[in-house]
Amino acid sequence: MTILPAIDLKDGKAVRLSKGLMDSAKIYSDEPWQVAKRFEELGSEWLHLVDLNGAFAGEPKNLEQIKKIRENCNLKLELGGGIRDEETIKMYLDLGVDRLILGSVAVKNPQFVKDMAAKYPIVVGIDAIDGMVAVEGWAEVSDMKATDLAKEFAACGVEAIICTDVGRDGMLSGVNVDFTMAIKEASGVETIASGGLKDIEDIKRLIAAGADGTIVGKAFYEGTLDLEEAFTLAKEIK
Repeated sequence: MTILPAIDLKDGKAVRLSKGLMDSAKIYSDEPWQVAKRFEELGSEWLHLVDLNGAFAGEPKNLEQIKKIRENCNLKLELGGGIRDEETIKMYLDLGVDRLILGSVAVKNPQFVKDMAAKYPIVVGIDAIDGMVAVEGWAEVSDMKATDLAKEFAACGVEAIICTDVGRDGMLSGVNVDFTMAIKEASGVETIASGGLKDIEDIKRLIAAGADGTIVGKAFYEGTLDLEEAFTLAKEIK
């Protein structure tokens, strides 16, 4: 199982939100690249990056910090937040980002995502509130079930689906294993859990269920998860 530590970027700083609410942002670092370097030192292979301002604006908003992170660490980078067109995808790939997360556009234009996945390394982000898909930085809830959206991307070439239980995100309330596995079953695609992960027991539950990966955010920042222990456990499964 792959563990992807996360950095959420807001106004150039590394923050974490609670339940996706922008005004809940807690700042953890004024220099996000230093946090990325720390993840690399702890043994991470991947970094999960979200441009929060971009998610709301629908266009990149934290480019300088993303460039700094790319220049200062050797982690593989996956990035989401405000990616709505092919030009933005190309721009980020040229910067050295390894794969891009398409979220809101996956709901509004699934064919675009399929077209992009045929050409570029694309991950679909499915964010849900009470099982229904949330879009536009989680500010809106659609009338589509998350599992129905997941089915859209079966066998279309996306590298993975990241499924976030928004109600648990940043709450340290425990990861939603059932939701994660429902998305995996619906799509048949590698599925990464996000939202609510608290400690090593959550990692064990995900491994036991057969999840392919998980995003680690506040559990690291608040010290409820030992990342080195988590990496060791995940590598044993491989």
